[in-house]
Amino acid sequence: MANEESSRSAPGSIDEKRVSAWIGTALTVEGKVISTQDLTIDGAVEGTIELGNHGLTIGSAAKIKADLVAQTITISGTVTGNVTATRVVDLRATGSVDGDISAPSLVMADGAVINGKVDAAGKRT
Repeated sequence: MANEESSRSAPGSIDEKRVSAWIGTALTVEGKVISTQDLTIDGAVEGTIELGNHGLTIGSAAKIKADLVAQTITISGTVTGNVTATRVVDLRATGSVDGDISAPSLVMADGAVINGKVDAAGKRT
């Protein structure tokens, strides 16, 4: 028993707790993605992504065809779909959104692209 307990808490063990989830470059997900923790996507997702009160990061190589809903959303890759954040959308220089963005705050770097409407009048929660 003692060995089992120590292996569970050891760094790198299978049962190690993570502070965020990750969809890697080798993965393609089709359907609804729901996470109860922060999520980073470097692969491809087609469907919907819902994180509630958590943060979503779209990596520079990511190709997303989905509606996004999260507390904070950072986009460095390509998103086709509507983006809704309850706090902030951070669109980096390599990021693009083909869809509408709704958030109380939008940060947009030089080089970023939006093809859609922006509603930055939402309430902060």
